[in-house]
Amino acid sequence: MSSDDATLAAVPDLSAFWMPFTDNRYFKANPRLFSAASGMHYTTPDGRRVLDATAGLWCVNAGHGREPIVRAIQAQAAKLDFAPTFQLGHPAAFELATRLAALMPRGLDRVFFTNSGSESADTALKMALAYHHARGQSGRVRMIGRQRGYHGTNMGGTSVGGIGGNRRAFGAQIWGVDHLAHTHGHAAPFTRGRQASNGDLAGELNELIALHGAESIAAVIVEPVAGSTGVLVPPRGYLERLRQITAQHGILLIFDEVITGFGRLGKATAAEFFGVTPDILTLAKGLTNGAVPMGAVVASRAVHDAIVEGAPAGIEFLHGYTYSGHPLAAAAGIATLKICESEALFERAEGLASYWEDAVHRLAGTRHVIDVRNLGLVAGIELAPREGAPGERATRAFRRCFDEGLLIRVTGDIIALSPPLIVERAQIDEIVERIAAVLETIE
Repeated sequence: MSSDDATLAAVPDLSAFWMPFTDNRYFKANPRLFSAASGMHYTTPDGRRVLDATAGLWCVNAGHGREPIVRAIQAQAAKLDFAPTFQLGHPAAFELATRLAALMPRGLDRVFFTNSGSESADTALKMALAYHHARGQSGRVRMIGRQRGYHGTNMGGTSVGGIGGNRRAFGAQIWGVDHLAHTHGHAAPFTRGRQASNGDLAGELNELIALHGAESIAAVIVEPVAGSTGVLVPPRGYLERLRQITAQHGILLIFDEVITGFGRLGKATAAEFFGVTPDILTLAKGLTNGAVPMGAVVASRAVHDAIVEGAPAGIEFLHGYTYSGHPLAAAAGIATLKICESEALFERAEGLASYWEDAVHRLAGTRHVIDVRNLGLVAGIELAPREGAPGERATRAFRRCFDEGLLIRVTGDIIALSPPLIVERAQIDEIVERIAAVLETIE
């Protein structure tokens, strides 16, 4: 059997799976498949290795196929495959919650498990409503998101999110949502790290408060660094100013750390990196190294106690999921956090950040590149759009990079990079060199 025949034999029937966020018609005519993964690389059915520059989908921070995680999942499946967490429990969920609480900023130590970042976002919004209701302020129902923000694809997250296409595709949104401007604004191109200033963008919240009344606003939800819309880094003082305004007016501040959690910025959380503590913080992706779906919402003691202690006898928070705190996910999470600690992965990412910054900024001057921005081990490389075909150039780069053995992620005309935290300096150089070479070949 030839290699081409072997590849065809390895391709399954593609028709039944309706793929998420995918051009299904193009993909099924031109499939690009993975069949295995280890360390920093995926393997395709025809045996080609593909260097992972995106940690899968922002989630495989410890690298692929880590034996301690594999063993933990296998052992848990053999011992306790499923246990409900409605009025019951199992030890692994409590252990993981305790370990997570220890990593969070001081005061954030009550953990509610979900199955994804999307569920975490909607759970956080419900917590905010429940908090104000418990305190006798049921009129606080409005939510403030941000333009170019991404908070998953459930109805609440789509509503507070600021991606026009995602919102326009579904006319129904939750009521009472408004948006701040995004943080990119008039940022100077090719800025390294954080901008020194970009005007009082956070101060726009005061205008929304004046418009709607603080007494009607439950929460403000933002990504500390917007990831899915192209790595938008906040200017200095921005998050601090949001914290000051929300606290002044009794509005809860929610950080969506589905991407920035677990070492992406060289700390356990972006809240720690920026020195700003929200009232609620959402997690997913890197929590289990992507091995088993899981998310979490970490609330402050004040939020938790207001809801739980202020409720009448019985169930205090009428919310949850069948798989909240699933035994296999909990086992994967515990094993992942142990790897992060034993291998000092957060510190490793922090130590690589300056090398990463220098490397990605070498793409300045490369064909089509009009901006490079970075923070921690994440970067956005913005390309000039093709006239009349926005997003087409980056899509071509994505496909060509895959064919050349490199996995990148694109959003619009922006290449987003977020390698596993185990990346070596030589692999950082390889990522940058391959992107540069590919950009020279596409129109």
